[in-house]
Amino acid sequence: MTMDAGIPGPIATQGVRADADAFLVAPLDEVSRERLAATGLHPGLVSVDDAEAYARWLQVVARGFLDGERSDEQIAASRERGGYRRMTGIYDPSAPMPDSPVASIASWIGELTVPGGRGIPSCAISAVTVAPTHRRRGIARAMLEGELRTAAAVGVPLAMLTVSESPLYGRYGFAPAAASASWHVDVKRAVWIGPRPGGRVDFIPRDRLRELVAPLHERRRLAVAGEIDVPAAQWDAFAGTRPDSTDPGKTRAIQYTDEAGEVRGLALYSVRENEKDFTKSTVTVTYLLAETDDAYAALWRFFIELDLVGEVRAHELSVDEPLRWMISDQRAATVMVADHQYVRILDVPTALEARTFGAAGVVALEVSDVLGFAEGRWLLTVDDAGRGEVTTWEGSEAPAGAVAVSLGIEELSAAYLGGVSLATLAAAGRVRSTDAASAARVFGWHVTPRLSIWY
Repeated sequence: MTMDAGIPGPIATQGVRADADAFLVAPLDEVSRERLAATGLHPGLVSVDDAEAYARWLQVVARGFLDGERSDEQIAASRERGGYRRMTGIYDPSAPMPDSPVASIASWIGELTVPGGRGIPSCAISAVTVAPTHRRRGIARAMLEGELRTAAAVGVPLAMLTVSESPLYGRYGFAPAAASASWHVDVKRAVWIGPRPGGRVDFIPRDRLRELVAPLHERRRLAVAGEIDVPAAQWDAFAGTRPDSTDPGKTRAIQYTDEAGEVRGLALYSVRENEKDFTKSTVTVTYLLAETDDAYAALWRFFIELDLVGEVRAHELSVDEPLRWMISDQRAATVMVADHQYVRILDVPTALEARTFGAAGVVALEVSDVLGFAEGRWLLTVDDAGRGEVTTWEGSEAPAGAVAVSLGIEELSAAYLGGVSLATLAAAGRVRSTDAASAARVFGWHVTPRLSIWY
């Protein structure tokens, strides 16, 4: 996929930076504050500059995700790297530990890749927890809706998150927009039949991979809708280069350099030995990044042909991996698909005009939104180059020549990256349209969306 020449990268980056700065210092949402106060609870922003407050907040996040208590070293490492996030705690003054929050949320303004090679500002939400002692009090709703209102107020057109419990977020307008695939490959059956490119694969230190991965990801991420710009702290976690990393020595790093000597691919993996049969160890590919087709083929060939290995596992892959067509027996791979990248449109015109569409056409969208952000009638006119223009429309019927589509913000968000067809949603009873097939062609995209990380 090529970059859209009409959308210079620096302009998009400057927009993200401005939105991020405004969002980070924005006051707490008053509607949510009042709702929580009515139940005796109080929200408060948490700063990395307040070491004690941050430590208590982080311990609550760890507990919410069923992790153990964080050590002083882990807290210090997290605090050092956490300044890019807006962090909120919900406090109960009547609790035995009133200074420790009973719920948490973190968010920041990142950049989401949309079809056509453009990244646009999006509110990334993470660390959402509610203590089991405080369920059913409307805390999660107050936190999520408050973050969405704050993001919308500073002009951010989208929100996004990856979720532990998938049924929870539809009520706020989020929908799974990019699925992920987990692969278990029986390498004894999966003989490599793919390309054997020139260049070379070599082992490198993990700290060297950490130096290379961020710029390589930046060069690659705009090619695939659903990917995001990754905070530096997450690269440290992947590479095991944080001072608080657990068993970092279990992770090995490799790189692929092309015939010109340029690094075009990176991967991290670990090995679990099979003590009953030393020829059947299990390799887990924790991250693989390929800038070129040659890099992709060379790195996957390395894993498929490893000695003393019976199975290769990998997660957060595309549901349309070329790897399927690079092994002799496709049944050697067990592939499981799950929802992964969730998207929520806040500003319909800005979001739609940011992406490129798969076909020309005119679509009259009637969008419902329980939270009101995206409610309205929007006329999308797409030219032959795939660029869309959005206006409003009125009347009892859609404008002449337009395909009418009636749907909720969940459905529009689900179809936004091209990961699900509007025709499929219509068949599922989630969308009503005068011509779902034509609307699906407009919203379609030739590259399957993907997100290669959790956040």
